[in-house]
Amino acid sequence: MKDVDAVYANLAGDNIREQAEAVVKAMQASGVQRLVWISTLGIYDEVPGKFGEWNNNTLGSYLTNYRSAADVIEASMLNYTVVRPAWLTDKDEIDFEVTQKQEPFKGTEVSRKTIAHVVVELIQNNTEIRHSIGVNKPNTDGEKPSWY
Repeated sequence: MKDVDAVYANLAGDNIREQAEAVVKAMQASGVQRLVWISTLGIYDEVPGKFGEWNNNTLGSYLTNYRSAADVIEASMLNYTVVRPAWLTDKDEIDFEVTQKQEPFKGTEVSRKTIAHVVVELIQNNTEIRHSIGVNKPNTDGEKPSWY
């Protein structure tokens, strides 16, 4: 991580907590402070209603694993942002709204292009420091993503 200003981590797997620990350790060892960590919606049980039930049933233990990784990130002294996207689409659009950790999650889907845009903005503008943000496309509320 020599000469690195920020780290973007979009990782997956059953060992996601261990991956988070390794990223934090490497960043601390190299003195890098800025981290944008991609997680998933539902890790704080913040998704309300029928969609929340569907999301919990569909993702199952994935949520517990990703919550434990977010706990590692949030316990660090890093300037992190945990990004919790809604279900991802391949639509060619940038359209989003943000919710904070303590707020109910909105919407059911968001484009990958939107998440890329949000990540770039977070790093360039150094915003949402030590926050966990939900990102969704407005007006996509429902019982599950429209394409599922």
